Amino acid sequence: MTDPLPNDEAARAAAARTRFFAISLFRLSGVFILLFGVLIMLQHFDWVRGDKAKWMGFMISCVGFVQTIVVPRLLLRAWASPRDL
Repeated sequence: MTDPLPNDEAARAAAARTRFFAISLFRLSGVFILLFGVLIMLQHFDWVRGDKAKWMGFMISCVGFVQTIVVPRLLLRAWASPRDL
């Protein structure tokens, strides 16, 4: 039996699936980091309290926000296929 896609198209499809998985993983991990930072700001952990918790949670939430919004866009731009005009 033969493949319905030529090797070049099959390789492109596999690369696209891998890139989609990587971008989705970055977004998901960014959301978890963001939520972890919010939990720290709300002082749900005993190891940090007071103003330290608010600032530490804010910084971690900013990192999670950047990883959720900015990093996937940078990866999309880096991996974008060139458009023929």
